[in-house]
Amino acid sequence: MSYFLAVDAGGSKTEFLLADEARELSRAVTGTIKRVNADEATAAHNLDAALAELVGATGVSMRQIARTCIGTSGVTVPLVTDWLRAEFETRVAGPLLLVGDVDIAFDAVFHGGPGVLVLSGTGSNVAARTPEGALITSGGWGPMLADQGSGHWIGMEGLRRGFLARDEQRPTRLLAAARELWNLDTEDALIEFANAQPAARYASKFAPAIVTLANEGDAVAAEILEQGGQDLAYLASLLIERMRTAHGSNVMLPQVAVAGSIMTRVERVRSALERALRQRYPEITFVPEPSDPARGALWRAQRGR
Repeated sequence: MSYFLAVDAGGSKTEFLLADEARELSRAVTGTIKRVNADEATAAHNLDAALAELVGATGVSMRQIARTCIGTSGVTVPLVTDWLRAEFETRVAGPLLLVGDVDIAFDAVFHGGPGVLVLSGTGSNVAARTPEGALITSGGWGPMLADQGSGHWIGMEGLRRGFLARDEQRPTRLLAAARELWNLDTEDALIEFANAQPAARYASKFAPAIVTLANEGDAVAAEILEQGGQDLAYLASLLIERMRTAHGSNVMLPQVAVAGSIMTRVERVRSALERALRQRYPEITFVPEPSDPARGALWRAQRGR
């Protein structure tokens, strides 16, 4: 019996999946193990806790693992990749495949075939795989340069549009919610806080509050989520047009899948994405269920590539 370990290493959480050749055995979810998001002690604690949970649930030792696949952003960042390789080597048997988070989210849905994937969680990225197997991307340049429609972008945009709404004298509870969240007495204190370095964790802290405000009828908050979906649709359309240019405009439109916490949990963003793409491409189709990136990592672990 061969056992495989699949890991979806996100910016705020990590999902582990243990399986054999035929079935999923157990899952564990812990905090991030990315060294750009956590100090070494925290990342190691999170890793050990998840592995212990898997062993406890299945009785399968980590020395029995035939192969592991980890999908993560930052695969070109030595701090991320060197730490993961070193720590897994001491804890888990078998070779390690280290690939991008987009790759595993893609393979969970398309199993190596063509399509478009819109990924939005803490950060965002849009990718397409061509019929020839080439992976092309748009966006995903990080929180300071892009990450449209992501949790970080939503949180940052909540402050930006909150202050713009004050200038426009539009009613919104965005600034009040931000002050309450971070225990700040005045808007001057909020301005100082927002411009401080290092930046606050807008994705995990403020973005959920913005979603709540939008659901409660705050028009400015709702506009942020709508804009996030439209921006992601625009990035997807750039890739679709590149594929159509290469293969002719009459080629079948690729199917679109989504992944990430924003895409799976924030209906307003996903609906805005779908509306914008359908407006431009009336015949486009969407994968009904969000991608399960851990299953994409498992698909790769079982195949060894």
